[in-house]
Amino acid sequence: MLRQSLPLLLPFFLGFLALLNVNLALGRLIGGGFSAEENPFTPKASLVRYWNKEIRSESPRSEFLLSKASPLSAVDSASFAKLAAVDSLPTRLPEFCSAANLFCFPDLGASLEKHTDDVKFSVYDQKNFTNYGTTRAGGVDSFKNYSQDSNVVADSFRRYSRDSAGHDDKFSNYATSSNVVEESFNSYGGSTAGGSGTFTNYHNDVNNPTSTFTSYSDSAIRTQTFKTYSRDANAGSGQSFTSYGKHGTGDVDDFSSYAVNSNVVGSGFANYGTHGHVANESFTNYGIDSNVPQNNFRSYGSEGNAATQTFSNYRDRSNVGDDRFSSYAKNSNAEKVNFVNYGQTFNPGSDTFTGYGKGAKGHKIGFKTYGVNTTFKDYAKKGVEFAKYNQTMPLSDGKSVNRWIEPGKFFREAMLKEGNTIPMPDIRDKMPKRSFLPRNIISKLPFSASKIADIKRIFGAGDNSTMERIISDALSECERSPSAGETKRCVGSAEDMIDFATSVLGRSLELRTTENIAGSKQKVMIGKVRGINGGKVTKSVSCHQSLYPYLLYYCHSVPKVRVYESDLLDPKTKSKINHGVAICHIDTSAWGASHGAFAALGSRPGQIEVCHWIFENDMTWTIAD
Repeated sequence: MLRQSLPLLLPFFLGFLALLNVNLALGRLIGGGFSAEENPFTPKASLVRYWNKEIRSESPRSEFLLSKASPLSAVDSASFAKLAAVDSLPTRLPEFCSAANLFCFPDLGASLEKHTDDVKFSVYDQKNFTNYGTTRAGGVDSFKNYSQDSNVVADSFRRYSRDSAGHDDKFSNYATSSNVVEESFNSYGGSTAGGSGTFTNYHNDVNNPTSTFTSYSDSAIRTQTFKTYSRDANAGSGQSFTSYGKHGTGDVDDFSSYAVNSNVVGSGFANYGTHGHVANESFTNYGIDSNVPQNNFRSYGSEGNAATQTFSNYRDRSNVGDDRFSSYAKNSNAEKVNFVNYGQTFNPGSDTFTGYGKGAKGHKIGFKTYGVNTTFKDYAKKGVEFAKYNQTMPLSDGKSVNRWIEPGKFFREAMLKEGNTIPMPDIRDKMPKRSFLPRNIISKLPFSASKIADIKRIFGAGDNSTMERIISDALSECERSPSAGETKRCVGSAEDMIDFATSVLGRSLELRTTENIAGSKQKVMIGKVRGINGGKVTKSVSCHQSLYPYLLYYCHSVPKVRVYESDLLDPKTKSKINHGVAICHIDTSAWGASHGAFAALGSRPGQIEVCHWIFENDMTWTIAD
């Protein structure tokens, strides 16, 4: 019986042996034995083979880079690649985002029901509050520790507290220490009578904050307080207030400690207080110690009656940035605007006042102790007073550094000396955790500003949404012209990164990154230091993360750099806690005068070299040493 079956079984055994030989061969390419858990057809296995093929170096392959490989299984990788080829990924977006470890905003569930009793929310997030508190009479709704320490926050407060009477809303510790935050407050407190809205510790220490307040307290008689708002925030389009307090009566709005010590955060106030009656707005400690603040006040206080606006300590000690006040107090009656300590910055930016007080009657606009580099166009020549206008303002000497320039963020090459104790900046990666996409998928996805509509559809980005801004910002940075001497490319797959690095440096190279985050925001002692290429000027390719749905790196090579590795020690115990990689830019002549390095170190472009550490999850490639 067995003898009769052998001819039938022989093709099966030959096929099995052939497949086994393929698997064993691939296993050797991967570097080690092959097991069922190490499928040779996964994106990670493919990356290992690509590394072995493209990089000619005795140095071991980078486990750091391999950790960024797509976690997709072989089956999922092939399946999603087929969907991408026929433009059908959006049909399985949640699945795709989860399986490929992408950054996608979650879909909000159904709106919470209306309520009649006072509600206290604690440790609460990712909810849909639509029509919440609408038409409530009295009562208090409070949100405490809301969306705190989260990676991706997407909340919706639409038509919140509209048409209520005597109703109070309190938001404490909202989205504090979160990463990418998007909240939408539409029709907030509209047509209310009495009551108050309080935002305390709102968006503090947030990376990429975005809040949209549309029709905020329009036609209302209400008090709003924004206290400690967006403090220590980083790189967001910030907060947009559209139609704020329009047709309000007796509104009292207080913005205290707004965007203090923040980095590249913008605020937009449009139709603010338009047609307001006896309103009182106060901006105190607004944008203090900030880096490149972007504030836009359009149609602010226009056609208002007997309103008072006070800007105290506005943009003091900030670095460059841009403020625009358009149609401010236009056609108003008996408005009073006070700018006290406005723009007292060591490194001036741009302030544009257009149509300021035009057509106003009985107004009084006072500027007291006003900063430099300001343009006033088309403004009322009467009723505007300048008590003290600074025509010159010296650059920082490096001794009094703005708080936004974190100690240790930039340093001189001489500081990399064994035994020195220096401050270490916060080198933690604050981006959402993501992975590369495999090449068979990313090659089928559009990546161009001209294709942004297609990209938005693929990743579910709505119009004017945070995701749209994230995508647009990344595309703009990737498509901008390189600076003098720079070679650049954005890469969304590890294979593309290897291709770029080898095109610049050749195939004998090494990848380096700082070992961990130990020592962040503390003082560290410099241990043994080693200069790559003997400490001589060398070529390198540095890759920095960009925020995008999949893991995207901005890789570039700039001329005249020196690269160093150094042990980092605990200053007290002298024990090793980290191994850092630093790059020193020897030629800074093409850098802008407003670069934070010069404010921190006290010099100008081309006069000094500037060094910085490679942060967590960033990397630099060099020729094998």
